[in-house]
Amino acid sequence: MVRVKEEQFRKLALALPEVVEGAHMNHPDFRVRGRIYATLLPDAGQAMVSLTPEQQAAWVERDPEVFEPAAGAWGRKGSTLINLPLAKPASVKQALREAWEHQAR
Repeated sequence: MVRVKEEQFRKLALALPEVVEGAHMNHPDFRVRGRIYATLLPDAGQAMVSLTPEQQAAWVERDPEVFEPAAGAWGRKGSTLINLPLAKPASVKQALREAWEHQAR
């Protein structure tokens, strides 16, 4: 079964309109209209997408081995970690799209 690697996450994140790659806290991030919608955490084999709390709850319920809330206040606001080695490309693509839509408004 094909799973998501870091470069594939980067390619999917950059494929959405108006996205630019930047960096913060020594991690690559992906921004739309100046707002971070995704981050790659290569040392941890994870990525983060910025969802609404409701979207986050749906992803975590659907696939709890892959999706989990980030720690603390960020997690309560919708920051969602993705365990890349266990993630399916289609799920990551959809989560990125939802995060992009949430941050692009």
